[in-house]
Amino acid sequence: MTGHDDGLPNDPEGIRLMIHALVDSELDAAAALAVERRIAADPRLAAEHARILALRDAISRLPRPEVGDAFRTRIASIGMAGTDQQQDHAEAAQPQRGTPSKLPGLIAGAGQRREAGTRPSQARTSPRARRFGSFDWRAMAASIMISAVLASGATQWVMFNGAGDGFAAAVASGHRRSLLAASPIDIVSSDRHTVKPWLDARIGVSPPAPDLAQDGFALIGGRVEVISGRPVPALVYRHREHLITLVAEPQQDGKIIQPDDLSSGGFSMVHWSDGAFSYWAISDMERPELDDFVARFRKAAV
Repeated sequence: MTGHDDGLPNDPEGIRLMIHALVDSELDAAAALAVERRIAADPRLAAEHARILALRDAISRLPRPEVGDAFRTRIASIGMAGTDQQQDHAEAAQPQRGTPSKLPGLIAGAGQRREAGTRPSQARTSPRARRFGSFDWRAMAASIMISAVLASGATQWVMFNGAGDGFAAAVASGHRRSLLAASPIDIVSSDRHTVKPWLDARIGVSPPAPDLAQDGFALIGGRVEVISGRPVPALVYRHREHLITLVAEPQQDGKIIQPDDLSSGGFSMVHWSDGAFSYWAISDMERPELDDFVARFRKAAV
């Protein structure tokens, strides 16, 4: 990256951290304006900014798990069991009844006798138990469940639990991976005469790649997806803070399919075919906005 005199870092990692700070509203007005100017002048930074926004929005759309009473009771019993064990150890370490205390001036158990068979945990509530009762273990349980969803293949089920099409599920998984990657695109360019030859040189096929920037859908580049062991081209468009992945699979039978809604789990997906390619468009935009993109793409690709 070339040098700038705006006071921002010039190394890729430094400017990436500044973009994160911009998204989190951690910059003052002058620094925020400088970062926004960098983003506007650099397509790669614009793609990174859009990826971060899309990822934050995707996470915010994840359903919050509900914690049942049985789970709450189980967590509470685990905490109380630990408290009882600690109390038992403390009781075992105390001098037996009738044994003189080793500390001069103190008489063990003077004036106090517990009823036979009564455990310390039954006689009084320990400070540790009281502290556990005030701990928001419900928030802890919810965070554990959300982390498990994010870290496992269940994320794909959350997004497309109603889609039986394996190809559509693979497209959704690829889109999700692109949002988590350092960059959602392999070739950064808004010029179709750059993107199409790049794809054709790598996998021998490239779909139409119209630039719809005047319509609010800017082509920012492309990448290669591998689905069912086969490489397929993917175009990436940006609409405000949203990214659109458009996967195009070469079609053999020339069958034309009208746009079909495969949206689920907070993500919008539309599938259609023009006879030469079968297309899957996915984004976290609202469905009407994605429909608008699909209509404009189909018109421009004729």
